[in-house]
Amino acid sequence: MAELKYEIVQHLATIAEGSKGWSKELNLVSWNERDPKFDLREWSPDHTKMGKGITLTYEEMQAVCDAFADFAENEELPEA
Repeated sequence: MAELKYEIVQHLATIAEGSKGWSKELNLVSWNERDPKFDLREWSPDHTKMGKGITLTYEEMQAVCDAFADFAENEELPEA
């Protein structure tokens, strides 16, 4: 199996922090020296380990943001 190379090009936001120090983050990440993509996943404190996540192109991220904006304008979240 080939080695996975990654570089966090830009940290955009920390979404949540877990009790064991891991944090859910939105970053721009270059995977295997390719163009960076938006990446949402959990990272260990030193960013040497990662959980499963999702990567999105700019266009895909824009579609997610548009869908959320439409939802937020027209819907109320149920109370927890």
